[in-house]
Amino acid sequence: MITTFRDALQVGKPLIGTLLTVASPEVAEALALLGFDWLFIDLEHGSLSIKDAQAAIQAVATRSFTLVRVPDGTPENIKRVMDTGCSGIIVPMVSSESYARKIVVLAKYPPLGERSVGLGRAQGYGLRFSEYLSSANAQTAVIVQIEHRDAIASVDQILAVPGIDAVFVGPYDLSNSMGLVGQVSHPDVVAVIDKVRAACARTNSAMGIFCSNADQARNEIGAGVRMVAVGTDIMHMANSARSTLEVLRSV
Repeated sequence: MITTFRDALQVGKPLIGTLLTVASPEVAEALALLGFDWLFIDLEHGSLSIKDAQAAIQAVATRSFTLVRVPDGTPENIKRVMDTGCSGIIVPMVSSESYARKIVVLAKYPPLGERSVGLGRAQGYGLRFSEYLSSANAQTAVIVQIEHRDAIASVDQILAVPGIDAVFVGPYDLSNSMGLVGQVSHPDVVAVIDKVRAACARTNSAMGIFCSNADQARNEIGAGVRMVAVGTDIMHMANSARSTLEVLRSV
């Protein structure tokens, strides 16, 4: 039985997610009820707080996996987010092996790392303390984002870091770092993403990527990507509302 995001990654079936950007447990719950495999809860951009993230995780319960993108890989951000009881973390702008190793150290309890011990929701507020400590290292996923041109030369070394479960490509920031802001379909950007794809294929590592629409996501899944984040909560709502208006305005 698959109970963790780490296990789900190893099965090979594509995991379809979307970004949660609004502070609404109801929206998070509705997306989980729709059947998204995972929710990408974004604390790097926008206005979500760690309190908002935990409320969303509680609303989702076990219906979907929840991965929280921390603002950066600092000890404070990683330990506080891990204590929410999320399925794992996504760390942005990882461009070196040394940074990837630092993230693993902060996200894993000894002997694998140096994660600080708390009594938050993940530990059942202390009621499941021993049980959680004995299982957390095996159950929580650590995913790093490849979204800068400097990361491409180090992608093989990043993938080799014990404790890194997947790399997630951020096409927009990647294009920005290449002087091609927002041009995610530019041949040079596509070529760099293909280098990451090839590195993951060589090492049988899991790759994820953000896609703005379902057609892009379908192509990425066909190319072997194991986890896709398709659009955002607001994008889905706006696109649905636009379609409804177009139908009614045409009457």
